[in-house]
Amino acid sequence: MTTAKRVLCEQRLRHIPAQFSWIDQRLVFEGHLARCDAHAAALYLFLLTVADAQGLSYWGDARAARMLSTEVARLGRAREDLARLGLIAYERPLYQVLALDGPAPPSLGAAAAPPSPSPPASPSPAASAASSAPPGADRDAIRARLAQVRERLRPSS
Repeated sequence: MTTAKRVLCEQRLRHIPAQFSWIDQRLVFEGHLARCDAHAAALYLFLLTVADAQGLSYWGDARAARMLSTEVARLGRAREDLARLGLIAYERPLYQVLALDGPAPPSLGAAAAPPSPSPPASPSPAASAASSAPPGADRDAIRARLAQVRERLRPSS
């Protein structure tokens, strides 16, 4: 049985604003996010949000660190991780979020590699049709990683 998609709250339906930016789903489904720690993922989400149509932004370290509730040194390590993974280019003060369809970044070891597909367990046709994740994707790990990113970006009261 598949679930029919329907708008749950018509009054809060999202509309594409003039300053629209996007997050490519391949970030999750091709394992790019799985290679990032929470700090790098938060910085990447921040850069996606503030970048222009070419992926460019020039936020200073101190201000970006404040926005992400982290230390400047930790921000620097997150930036280095993203550059090493081929997700951004950086030449102070300019960031560029890179297209995901470039050459694949080198593996950082088994612990950081995306989950490898496991043999199919003969899912039902309805389950297959409802699933948009690739075979072997660890949905719980993806949800946990996204929850970490959301928590880091939530304004503190």
